[in-house]
Amino acid sequence: MTDSPASSTLGELLRRQRELASIPMRQLARMSGISGPYLSQIERGLRAPSDQVLEALADNLQISADMLRAQTAPADAEKSDTLHAIANDPQLTPTQRAALTEVYQTFLKTNRDSSRFGTTAEAPETPEATEQPEA
Repeated sequence: MTDSPASSTLGELLRRQRELASIPMRQLARMSGISGPYLSQIERGLRAPSDQVLEALADNLQISADMLRAQTAPADAEKSDTLHAIANDPQLTPTQRAALTEVYQTFLKTNRDSSRFGTTAEAPETPEATEQPEA
């Protein structure tokens, strides 16, 4: 895994900028109007900040939110068909889209972390795997 900005996630980039500014996590969270645990989840890639939260974080780090978006755009450009479908489904409310996107991205991150540490994520159940043999 490289440390180039193009391969960084938004959370990693925010964490590096916070550390470069020598601002403790709790202080940045308080300055930005969010909780410390929420900022921690953003930095670890478990949650995606809203545009409003991203703007507040960027302002308090004295950087541009657009710059953050641009530096993480290559990773975001690789959106899956699933994320595209969620984002464009007219039957979902914005809240439902956000929740589904967050859950899906958490699953993907868990799988990436599992492969990075040499473990495997739980295999999805298939009907064949759950059928019981007839007696």
